[in-house]
Amino acid sequence: VLSAFCAAALTLFSGFGLGSLLLPAFALFFPLKVAVAATAVVPLANNLFKAGMLWRFPDWRVVLVFGVPGMLAAYLGAMVLNALAGGEALASWQLGQKSCDIRPDGLAIGGLILLFAAFELHPRGRKVGFPRRYLPLGGVMSGFLGGLSGHQGALRSAFLLRLNLPREVYIGTGTMCAVLIDLVRIPTYGASGFAQLEGSWSVVIAGTVAAFTGSYVGRRLMKKVTMSAIHLLVGVLLVILGASIASGII
Repeated sequence: VLSAFCAAALTLFSGFGLGSLLLPAFALFFPLKVAVAATAVVPLANNLFKAGMLWRFPDWRVVLVFGVPGMLAAYLGAMVLNALAGGEALASWQLGQKSCDIRPDGLAIGGLILLFAAFELHPRGRKVGFPRRYLPLGGVMSGFLGGLSGHQGALRSAFLLRLNLPREVYIGTGTMCAVLIDLVRIPTYGASGFAQLEGSWSVVIAGTVAAFTGSYVGRRLMKKVTMSAIHLLVGVLLVILGASIASGII
């Protein structure tokens, strides 16, 4: 509950990270299959809740040209995931009791996220913008990565920040794009795990309510947060996420 509340409040501004923070929390108490299924439910429900709060703010043209291509790419990424799941690790290392496998797909995804992190954290990088004609490409990249690894929000946030949208428009637009992609990717590879949740729904519901509460608190604080703070938050979380994926921790 604490993880869901804090992560949801934080990720209202960053646009990603709820699933990444919730999965290890669920995995402490449940088998991995149950943890994965539970993690799929909470972010989708939370994104729908945020969409209800923020529906007035999105730039719907950006949602159309970014989110719709992302939906199609998310399905393709989810299909590719099955093909890559059996790939051999390049190397392995131990983090306490956890064995971390470094895989080619993880290195590629983590490296790409770290590249965008450098743009967010370097003062000159923040001045680099993407013309709107590249939005469909950004949507495809974000959606495909979301279907492949579940980390669709990292690239989405990086692309949308380059548009220099007002704070509320950036948050609302990212939320709507996330809903579109989640509605495609989660049923594609998550349905088989929902049966594993029998007996665990009380925890999932508690986590969902806590995420709703965290998002509501974040919404109340939205006008107090500056875009420079959002750039810094996104950059730091991108570094953590990219390094974790590349090193095999996630």
